[in-house]
Amino acid sequence: MRVIDSHLHLWDPAVLSYTWLDGALDWAFAEIEINEEQLQGVSEEAAIFVQADPIEEHTIDEVRWVDSIALASGVVAIVAGARLDRGAETEAHLAALAEHDRVVGVRHLLQGESDGFAGTDAFVAGARAVASRGWTFDACVRAHQIPDVTALAAAVPELGIVLDHLGKPAIGTADAPLEPNPEWLGDLRELASSPQVFCKLSGLPAETGGHWADAQVVPFLDAALAAFGEGRLMWGSDWPVSSIDFRAPDGGAYLAGARQRWFRTVADWAVSRGLDAEKIFWSNALAFYGIR
Repeated sequence: MRVIDSHLHLWDPAVLSYTWLDGALDWAFAEIEINEEQLQGVSEEAAIFVQADPIEEHTIDEVRWVDSIALASGVVAIVAGARLDRGAETEAHLAALAEHDRVVGVRHLLQGESDGFAGTDAFVAGARAVASRGWTFDACVRAHQIPDVTALAAAVPELGIVLDHLGKPAIGTADAPLEPNPEWLGDLRELASSPQVFCKLSGLPAETGGHWADAQVVPFLDAALAAFGEGRLMWGSDWPVSSIDFRAPDGGAYLAGARQRWFRTVADWAVSRGLDAEKIFWSNALAFYGIR
């Protein structure tokens, strides 16, 4: 099986500055560390780097740094950080990103923005500028913000959008699992009605605090399949965020092998549903991001 990890983070606090790193996350996770977490039982492996939210002044520096370690870390494409609500400043930033061939899309983190932010005139104009370059947009939102992504897809139908982490639904813990709630299910189906929107099977381990049971996450994977079909799903590890035991004291503990386990969870689910693993683990991501 060939695998492209559609959602890989890399960072090094000694190189760039971040305001959100804490506890077990406040370490270097770069080429050495990801090579220690290579997947087992696959014939080929590559990854798409997704911006890790350094301070705004380091956004372009992040792309340069990832470019410098891309070959060593298996990165074939970059989803760069970009503020899309700043008019001419946004246009200039996108032009600077375009100087880097690995950039295929951008992410403006929406999970921390107010509801409706993605529908503002300034943001929609920025999203259209992204689409005009043939790039994509990673939508990282919380579950209640999924309708904002649906509205964005309607406003900019030429923009390819991928929903990160299934929209971060509440799934409980391995000891106290939650079933998919009707609101999330309905919002997911409505979002999927826009044909240019894809969904990443990623991030659920982090939503459990780092420990999950396969039976716990299967209903959420099934819901994504029912909404998007196998042709618009892609696997992502969300490494290293989804490899942290957030229940451990002092800011959590790193869980070696968690990336492999999430891969096996989704791969086994795909087999059990008779799905085309080549699409979910390889070709869908390549097609969405325009990687050749």
